[in-house]
Amino acid sequence: MRLLRNPSVLFGALVLLALALAALAAPLLHTVDPVQLTPRLRLKPPTADHWFGTDGFGRDLWSRVIYGARVSLAIGAMVSVVAVLLGLAIGLGAGFVRWLDGPVMRVMDGIMAIPAILLAIAMVSLNGASLITVAVAIVIPEIPRVARLVRSVVLSVREEPYVEAAMGMGTRLPRLLWRHVLPNTLAPLVVQGTYVAASAILTEAILSFLGAGIPTEIPSWGNAMAEGRAYFQIAPWIILFPGLCLAATVLAVNLLGDGLRDLLDPRLAKSVRSFR
Repeated sequence: MRLLRNPSVLFGALVLLALALAALAAPLLHTVDPVQLTPRLRLKPPTADHWFGTDGFGRDLWSRVIYGARVSLAIGAMVSVVAVLLGLAIGLGAGFVRWLDGPVMRVMDGIMAIPAILLAIAMVSLNGASLITVAVAIVIPEIPRVARLVRSVVLSVREEPYVEAAMGMGTRLPRLLWRHVLPNTLAPLVVQGTYVAASAILTEAILSFLGAGIPTEIPSWGNAMAEGRAYFQIAPWIILFPGLCLAATVLAVNLLGDGLRDLLDPRLAKSVRSFR
């Protein structure tokens, strides 16, 4: 009930649910094959037959947009899950095992010093463009951010009396982490996971727009906008509709994260309301 009463969570969840349902039902919703070339229909404005118009190759933009939702949501989900799991493991080790803290976090700092877009472009250039390559290229810069968050939580939790009491009673390290430390990291991890997903969706679109992301034959929002650059003045709908979908998705994920943060951290929500 608290989730449903929060307008940010409700709006973000509804938008994401609608996009997910559209992506899953893409074979039923598309009007034309998204990769079918029809030169005689190129650069047609939105009509009853082509709801979002056509691109420079005569492909139906509506079909490409709803199939592109599959790519964006898949990238966001994969990167978020992998980054959270790996960042959690690294953050737990660095925060609780003191001799690991220095070396591990220096490696994380080194990764964070490399611009994420440049690292992703380099990896895609070396390994070739594919969905898995793009996901791996995006997830690597996100791991240090999650690891630093988890480490900061663990550093404060390990000094709590109940953790020291458990250690004094001889509790094994895996059980100690599972029972006493890990539950304290779940709330910030859920929130961070939503921000990672939004960042991954946006980064994939940027890479595809630059020609260093998903292969051009696969419909994606970034590819659709990249193909519309040359026709922006005469066919702005080629960039407009994929761009609106991308903006709505990132906004929905961020609103969902903000709402979850307010619900999972009442002290922060109270301080924000007082500031306003």
